[in-house]
Amino acid sequence: MLSQTPDTDLERLRAICLPLPETGEKISHGIPAFHVANRMFAYFRHNHHGDAMTVVCVKTTGREEQEMLIDADPVLYSWPAYIGPSGWIAMSLAPPDTDWGHIEARVRVSYDLAAPRPRRRPEL
Repeated sequence: MLSQTPDTDLERLRAICLPLPETGEKISHGIPAFHVANRMFAYFRHNHHGDAMTVVCVKTTGREEQEMLIDADPVLYSWPAYIGPSGWIAMSLAPPDTDWGHIEARVRVSYDLAAPRPRRRPEL
């Protein structure tokens, strides 16, 4: 599903990603990407190659976690084109009632998976 407010969704995602330690944003393969130590931890996709979806792609621990997430909530989670085989999962940002707290929690997990040990965020 496509978001009706992709610019607002991207701004909300930036507000989640950029305060994390030593992060940055760049365009990668034509889309906004967030990184730590040159390792990507989140991608924003809006109608990527005409897929009619607005998602954030985040890292997982691998295939088992990906399958568990998609089985648990196939409306929220989906297999992202190209990067799915590398352990990424897509999370829909399109619904008006998107749970941004849940999005933030998954982005933080992805950040922790990408960040070198000394850069990992302190526990709250």
